[in-house]
Amino acid sequence: MSPDRLKSAFSRKLLLGVVHLKPLPGSPRHGGASPASIIDAARADAQSILAAGFDGYVLENFGDVPFFAGAVPAHVIAWMTCIACELPREAAVVAVNVLRSDAAGALAVASAAGLDAIRVNVHCGAMVTDQGIIEGRAAETLRLREAIAPGVAILADVDVKHAVPLGAGFSLEAAARDTAYRGLADGLIVTGAATGLPASLDDLARVRAAVPDRPILVGSGVDAATAASWLRAADGIIAGTALKRMGRVEEPVDPDRARRLVEAARG
Repeated sequence: MSPDRLKSAFSRKLLLGVVHLKPLPGSPRHGGASPASIIDAARADAQSILAAGFDGYVLENFGDVPFFAGAVPAHVIAWMTCIACELPREAAVVAVNVLRSDAAGALAVASAAGLDAIRVNVHCGAMVTDQGIIEGRAAETLRLREAIAPGVAILADVDVKHAVPLGAGFSLEAAARDTAYRGLADGLIVTGAATGLPASLDDLARVRAAVPDRPILVGSGVDAATAASWLRAADGIIAGTALKRMGRVEEPVDPDRARRLVEAARG
């Protein structure tokens, strides 16, 4: 995605839904599901998200718990590329997030499938997570992007959920500046402490003040009741749990919930 196209994507506040993949082959909860059923479920969610009026979606292997701290096995990248090529593409932005924080794998998927962006959970610094210590690999990620996917935007979390910073003296402002200006991320993501939990307006304001020249998205906890207020402060949202039946992340996307969130956001 060129700088001009990225700027255009955020011109009216970017709304992205999340396509949470069912467990892929080889993961503990796969349970022998057929390839067709995994692809069909992902396609249905993507179609519901786009039909509701979202600008695009983020594809992620959410069903593959427990996650790897670093690079995922090669077959996961193959599967995610295959699925990405089967999903609807009439969207402003289609991104991929290879959990837990495999930026190289995400770039491989994006390059092969022609996607627009990747989400990187730990791009700079080091975080203590349930997978252990995860270190950002911005240097490798930027060089790999230059080699195989120069048009793919990097959207990076600041103070990522399900994690705490390693070491004393952590500053959200410093982390945001490092992610943008030393890690060269194209956009920043502010989240709550865990999946589905709301972010902090104060955290968003602090990141905005530290990095005024990058798009900032809210990456968790947004629903129809809060979407409009979040978009007054942020450049976009990434909504996942709030779109699902009964607000449960493991359920399929509920078209009515997705539509109501868009209506509230665009209001």
